[in-house]
Amino acid sequence: METLDAIILGIIQGLTEFLPVSSSGHLELGKAILGDNSVPEESLLFTVILHFATALSTIVVFRKDIWEILSGLLQFKWNEQTQFSLKIILSMLPAVIVGLLFEEQLESFFGGNIRFVGFMLLITAVLLYFADKAKDTDKKVSFGNAVIVGISQAIAMLPGISRSGATISTSVLLGVDKTKAARFSFLMVIPLIFGKIAKDLFSGDLTFSGENNFAMGAGFIAAFLAGLVACTWMIQLVKKSKLSYFAIYCLIVGIIAITYGYIG
Repeated sequence: METLDAIILGIIQGLTEFLPVSSSGHLELGKAILGDNSVPEESLLFTVILHFATALSTIVVFRKDIWEILSGLLQFKWNEQTQFSLKIILSMLPAVIVGLLFEEQLESFFGGNIRFVGFMLLITAVLLYFADKAKDTDKKVSFGNAVIVGISQAIAMLPGISRSGATISTSVLLGVDKTKAARFSFLMVIPLIFGKIAKDLFSGDLTFSGENNFAMGAGFIAAFLAGLVACTWMIQLVKKSKLSYFAIYCLIVGIIAITYGYIG
């Protein structure tokens, strides 16, 4: 793997993990447009490294929130922090179930099916458009909301459906405050990322050759820095109701992808 390729993939992963444009969809589009020979296939190890980088950037941005949650949990009381943690667990369940039971079926969607990615981007665009038009509230995420948002996160495992876009849009359409929706969306994915990393580490499929350490390190730094920028920026954009810009972007890219898929 070339260092420049690793940096490019790191930036793409870091930005699109938080911006509502689908990281998996953009990686699939990048491989298709540049060619599989031009953009190296991500090894399992490199995928783990990029996911760890984006998870770490989330922890840095929400360090105060995470500390507050942990401090509340250590009180062993039915307080707001304990309730929030249970909501996070509830939101994880649909993705965990789908990931464990339908892993092979999900992997089949990542074979360069550009038309499918394009149609999923159109769905993302519709979700973002309606979420952007939703009225401002001060409502928190309820236990029922957490389950529904978790289902949207599970659906977002498909390439082209933005995880952050789907979860934030679902929360906002359920009447949740936009800032609280963004906070819940980013915090709810941290346990899933570390769970996926642990699964990959114990799978025995990781190979440590030592040949691409520099390139992978560069990709990690690129993903971490891009994630910091994207996560902070996304919170401000949601608060200011700027999701319609991403809806337009996903619409345009989706149409281009569908057209490219048919012509190509």
